[in-house]
Amino acid sequence: MQSSGHRLRDVEQHHPLLGGEEELEGAPPGDGERVWFIQDGCGMVCAFMTWFLVLYADFVVTFVMLLPSKNFWYSLINGVAFNCLAVLALTSHLRTMLTDPGAVPKGNATKEYMDSLQLKPGEVIYKCPKCCSIKPERAHHCSICKRCIRKMDHHCPWVNNCVGENNQRFFVLFTMYIALISTHALILSGFQFFTCVKVQWSECSDFSPPVAVMLMIFLCLEGLLFLTFTAVMFGTQIHSICNDETEIERLKNEKPTWERRVRWEGMKTVFGGQPSLLWINPFAGLRLRRLLMTRTRRGGPEFSV
Repeated sequence: MQSSGHRLRDVEQHHPLLGGEEELEGAPPGDGERVWFIQDGCGMVCAFMTWFLVLYADFVVTFVMLLPSKNFWYSLINGVAFNCLAVLALTSHLRTMLTDPGAVPKGNATKEYMDSLQLKPGEVIYKCPKCCSIKPERAHHCSICKRCIRKMDHHCPWVNNCVGENNQRFFVLFTMYIALISTHALILSGFQFFTCVKVQWSECSDFSPPVAVMLMIFLCLEGLLFLTFTAVMFGTQIHSICNDETEIERLKNEKPTWERRVRWEGMKTVFGGQPSLLWINPFAGLRLRRLLMTRTRRGGPEFSV
């Protein structure tokens, strides 16, 4: 297909063409109005398991360890801290899952659209043969989302979504808060075991000793697994942001054709603006009223609002 001296190439790999859609000035990525949800069976099961395990940990910490404690302030402080971290973790998970990661519009590789780009004669543009879209720079096609995603890092089944340009900061917050509550749960479990060994187990919990021990052992195994996984993911995400290089680009050893924003510049691009408490707030930019007033549209494996 040729138009006005422009050549359209069908390629599946990452190639330079266009930048992503511009964000609002000073606003972090992911503050848009669309709700995005991928209708993938495996991803939905993994997302459900994530919520179940977090709520299970909250149940064991609250009802097995803290409420039976005779120390009021110990129970209050740890209960408030753990539940606040759990709410932040689950909110970050929801926003990662329900935020458009940066999907390129389907089927925009048309003659009319190419003419509207006003490209220079002879300039090469690239088309994804799978979703029939013109691929922006650093975009990759996701076979699960069935879309090209701008600055796609990877597809994570635990959040049932791709991690891309618009939702990477929520994924970073999700891994950080899960690592924190896992650490907190392990510390509380260790203290509970140490305390209950000195006295009768029946005095440490309202549950029978065998049930309490089994619940806490499973919590410790869950905490160790989640802490290991999320700490590694958090570290790799921060490293990628500071080097302005996605995991796909690193694995493919792609040479950068873009101007890299390293260290703090990369952090400010992903999290938005100067360092502040908003960086660690997954509620920042959430506009429920507009989301509720918008109309649901369905198409393909995802629906968006």
